[in-house]
Amino acid sequence: MDHRNKRRREEETGALPLVYENGGFNGESGFGGIDLSLLEAVESSHNGGVEVLDLRAMKKLVLSFERRLRDNLETRMKYPEQPDKFADSEVELHEEIERLKILAGGPELYPELVALNTVPSIVDLLGHDNIDIAIDVVGLLMDLTDEDVLEDNDEPARILVDALIENNALELLVQNISRLSESDPDETAAIYNTLATIENMIEVKPAVAELVCERTKLLRWLLGRIKIREFDGNKQYASEILAILLQNSTANQKRLGQMNGVDGVLQAVAMYKSRDPKSSDEEEMLENLFDCLCCLLMPVENKERFIKSEGVELMIIIMKQKKSAYGSAIRALDFAMTKYPPACERFVDVLGLKTAFAAFMGKIPLTKKNKRESYQEELEERIISLIASLFAGITRGSRRERLLSKFVENECEKIDRLMELYSRYSDRVKNETERLNKLELDDLEMDEEEQYNRKLEAGLYTLQLIAVTLGHLWSSEHQQMRGRIELLLRQQRLTKEDVKDVLLEYHDNIGDVDGPEDKERAQTRIQKFIAALSDL
Repeated sequence: MDHRNKRRREEETGALPLVYENGGFNGESGFGGIDLSLLEAVESSHNGGVEVLDLRAMKKLVLSFERRLRDNLETRMKYPEQPDKFADSEVELHEEIERLKILAGGPELYPELVALNTVPSIVDLLGHDNIDIAIDVVGLLMDLTDEDVLEDNDEPARILVDALIENNALELLVQNISRLSESDPDETAAIYNTLATIENMIEVKPAVAELVCERTKLLRWLLGRIKIREFDGNKQYASEILAILLQNSTANQKRLGQMNGVDGVLQAVAMYKSRDPKSSDEEEMLENLFDCLCCLLMPVENKERFIKSEGVELMIIIMKQKKSAYGSAIRALDFAMTKYPPACERFVDVLGLKTAFAAFMGKIPLTKKNKRESYQEELEERIISLIASLFAGITRGSRRERLLSKFVENECEKIDRLMELYSRYSDRVKNETERLNKLELDDLEMDEEEQYNRKLEAGLYTLQLIAVTLGHLWSSEHQQMRGRIELLLRQQRLTKEDVKDVLLEYHDNIGDVDGPEDKERAQTRIQKFIAALSDL
């Protein structure tokens, strides 16, 4: 269907419309339960097009749409095998759907639109036999839910989205995707618009992110879409929507994991293990894929799937290839190894230490993105976190010895680097503490929790991880390492007391998000470090 040059339909009047209910028509009320006699009276007082969008004008649009919908369904039922008989009514219905897009100019009228019971009629058309009509409806829903349209109209937006959910819009939108072919430009655009509509609904009502995954096969469709080798706009958008669905939902993370989703995302990422994206859009898509992977690695069962799918090995390969995904691979490894010893063990077993410590020493590939100071800082913090996770996950045996030996080789250069980082982050935190104290003097109230969070943002958490790593090294009782640490502390006019103070603040602020037992174990470990540093 050509959507650019549709012939305009002249306004018509006629008998009271019939209602299509339960497989038949009756004339007791308006179509779909709407009182069209009232709307007819409105229409008769307003001839011509819509000039000002108000309640009266909206009712006129709805009346005209419902009539064309009724005519189309009636003609299709009467002549099911003769498309030429209902072709004109299809074109007219298309035009009416296009006219309804005017309603996006008055989102404050959405509650009245819902009250008129028009939403069921619109949503049902997503299953229309003519796929062009379904495409029209997708475009309409995207316009009505557009973020710019709904700005400052929170309550009307919520009412519309609730009505869409109640009338199975999520299910019908996703079912319709399976009918669409990306070999057709219009249908390709409709896929994009479908994803946009779902994203718009999530913006209005965040619970939609889990609802759409509970009620539909959207996760499975998205997983299949990102695994297609060729890059295009829909693949990029699919990766973005998948990341949105996963970012704040443990339920969706687990659900996709059960669909072999960890392996699926790894397959999509593996396409870039030895090549870089060819455009900024493709680069954004790759970042979305890594966002998906990191979200998936939150539940412990998905960490196990990551290991079984050789995710650790893939991330090391990506790092060794020194392509643009280098930093993202470090981030994924950090997520995989946090509080999960089996991933740490696998990392050591497949010779990941050499690659990780090259990054720790600052030997990172230089690209346009890597040259940004913020990127280098994020990478630095990630690799510090990764090494802290290795120490936490590998507590004994030959793997532990291999990890510790890295800090002895080449005349303890890794300890030199660790102390350099300690000094830099310590200075940053001290400067922030002084700034906060000055604010206190200026009578700007700030509670302890807010002060602590400000210091975390300034680099305190990374400083704490460095101090914990120093605690591991000191507790190993390796004399060469201890001697090097003490020498460097003196050179920087620091003492072991400074490190102990950082550890004590960390100890006192360990949360119990993973349960009281985990908190107690973590605090006990820090207490041992503090005690070891107190030994002469």
